[in-house]
Amino acid sequence: MRASRLLSLLLLLQTRGSMNASELAAELEVSVRTVYRDVEALSAAGVPVYADRGPLGGYRLLDGYRTRLNGLTAEEASSLFLAGLPGPAAELGLADVAAAAELKLLAALPPEPRSHAARMRERFHLDVPGWYRSSDDAPFLTQVAEAVWEDRVVRLRYRRWGPSEVERLIHPYGLVLKGGSWYLAAACSESVRTYRVSRIIGVDVLDERFKRPADFDLVAFWREFAADFASRMYTAHAVVRLAPEIEGLLRYTIGDDVVDKALADGVTDGDGWTRVMLPIESIRHARWQFLRLGASVEVLEPPELRDLMVQAVSELSGMYGIGSPDPAPTSLRTSKPGTSR
Repeated sequence: MRASRLLSLLLLLQTRGSMNASELAAELEVSVRTVYRDVEALSAAGVPVYADRGPLGGYRLLDGYRTRLNGLTAEEASSLFLAGLPGPAAELGLADVAAAAELKLLAALPPEPRSHAARMRERFHLDVPGWYRSSDDAPFLTQVAEAVWEDRVVRLRYRRWGPSEVERLIHPYGLVLKGGSWYLAAACSESVRTYRVSRIIGVDVLDERFKRPADFDLVAFWREFAADFASRMYTAHAVVRLAPEIEGLLRYTIGDDVVDKALADGVTDGDGWTRVMLPIESIRHARWQFLRLGASVEVLEPPELRDLMVQAVSELSGMYGIGSPDPAPTSLRTSKPGTSR
């Protein structure tokens, strides 16, 4: 275990240049004291590790020093062929480059890792978009990707949600592929925002370059954005009763994490129905969402949502000639919620 960690420390310094003890500790998931001991062990083994003093200092290797202990294991080589994602590479205009790199990597590998890599490619395939949807059509993706790579200022025209279009002057920092959709993280008016690339309707890549912030971390930014988006997406809660057989469809409709939490806090009655509280985006969105579940869900609260469900059932009854097309939506409030079926 320690030998593997020492090698990782050595390769980190070789690839990144100077790193301080705190940065190394975070990368290796150990304490700073352990980093000190590992650096001493490398020095004792003859590795030329030097410490630069001062607030901007850190550990580094002697200029020109390169280790030869960087051979790939069979498992590491195999994993690289899952990281290529040929579909997204093609969308970025890198299909030929990715294919050439794959051939060169295969040719350079020893027999055993090469065999593992070939088996991995034959047996596993990554299909990014979710079911019942295709990847977004993003005609300007290649131009945006080139601007990201070259740190060039971009003037883009963007179609926001709704009929409005805007023009923005941005500094593109990075691209993220999420569920078959590409998103651009870019600085605009001194803040970093996200743009769905498929909604870009015009791109003008300028000759002007910008200085990318040294502390911008695309992974950390996207993780924070995704968490904030999830928290803003749900604006209210609904109390509902769920039939015993509905869990699978509910997971598909709402998501595993939300359903797991709701069921953990739910109360099941003698009929097997479970009373739960579910987060909702809005009253009208919840109406559409719960109608998909048919008679396997009964909305209890809030009253506005229950009224909308009654109205929808009434309209459906009238459409199919079953009953009165327009009963009063509040009629069910006179009965105790959850007792009439």
